[in-house]
Amino acid sequence: MRVSLYLTAVLVSGFGTTAMWLVSGIWVKSLTGSDGLAALTAFALWAPALLGPVLGALVDRVGRRALLVAANLAMAGLLPLLLWVDRADRVWLLFAVLVVYGAQGAAHDAAEAALAAGALDPDRLGDLNGLRMTVGEAVKLVAPLVAAGLFARYGGGPVALLDAVTFAVAAGAFALLRVREERPVPGARPRVADGVRLLRESPVLRPLVLAGGFTMLLAGLNGAAIYAVVDRGLGHSPAYAGVLYAMQGAGSVVAGLTAGPLLRRVPERGLAAAGLGLFALGAAARALPYDPVALAASVLIGLGLPWVLIATTTAVQRQVPAEAVGRAAGTAHTLVFVPNAVALALGAALMGVLDVRVLLPVLGVAGAMGAALLATTRPPIGAVTGRGGLSVSSRRGRPGRVRRSRRVPPGARGGAR
Repeated sequence: MRVSLYLTAVLVSGFGTTAMWLVSGIWVKSLTGSDGLAALTAFALWAPALLGPVLGALVDRVGRRALLVAANLAMAGLLPLLLWVDRADRVWLLFAVLVVYGAQGAAHDAAEAALAAGALDPDRLGDLNGLRMTVGEAVKLVAPLVAAGLFARYGGGPVALLDAVTFAVAAGAFALLRVREERPVPGARPRVADGVRLLRESPVLRPLVLAGGFTMLLAGLNGAAIYAVVDRGLGHSPAYAGVLYAMQGAGSVVAGLTAGPLLRRVPERGLAAAGLGLFALGAAARALPYDPVALAASVLIGLGLPWVLIATTTAVQRQVPAEAVGRAAGTAHTLVFVPNAVALALGAALMGVLDVRVLLPVLGVAGAMGAALLATTRPPIGAVTGRGGLSVSSRRGRPGRVRRSRRVPPGARGGAR
């Protein structure tokens, strides 16, 4: 797999996605004046994570590269419809497109995880996931500022067109990517339930996925409060959220660059615990009404959240057989990100009744407790720590059944292709 071409696709699509995700909230806020509706744009993006197990099974049935090309082209054709959203009574179309956007993102993430797991040595997955996070999140240094400036001058339509172009370019990059994929076994029908079983039966994956879901629950509440922090806490216009997101992107760049080396020295659980602890500190600090503190808090959040996600994704890719990574990654995506969607909806309602100076410190305390629990517990003695602890049988009459198999040491499957 040509890693440079893969990362180019991630960079281009990440720029457009970051721009659109930021502008969607500002767009709704500007048209309706509602903080709650603005926060619900993020809920619309995350709600399709419920489809993760189904989309993951689809990924394991078709070619991963072909699916990535098709998904990006579909979004490139859909986004220009948002040029019609120019008044408050048309924001429903924006929400509808965001729901499709979220479903595409869930399938896209599962396909990327499966493609990488089948093409790279397990020892290199942490580095690739870190680089992917660095490239994807580095755009937060630029994209939010570009998007906010473009929106302030021309409105949301041009930002949607920009995102459509980036999706088209990403589709082209994935189409040029040459990688040997493990073809689905003829007659096999990957079952949605396999993803749940694979995660539940692994003493390594189970606590990591649960910790990831808890982290994203807190992150959803924190994200729903962003406009209240900007408006009521710091006294700025909604566009200032772009500055905070840019600082969060700076932290994520550091997180991606350091994740791979750290995962060669500490287990995934240790990196996830450290990330959750940093996020907790950043969320609590946002309660203070000072610009320098808010900017530093965004950096900590940007550093902590990716560590949790990288650790969880890498563990899934290492522990699960390559032919089942789509199902496992899709299910993990649901279990990790659905709490985020629920929290975003809950947070949107809480913004009208609860002061952020109360909410954010509570999030900080909860996150610190979760990090301490994750750091102080250990997998049972004899827990499988390398790929091959579980596999998926494709025998006729029993497609997709999970069975135990012998452990395959990391690196035994060869290097990059």
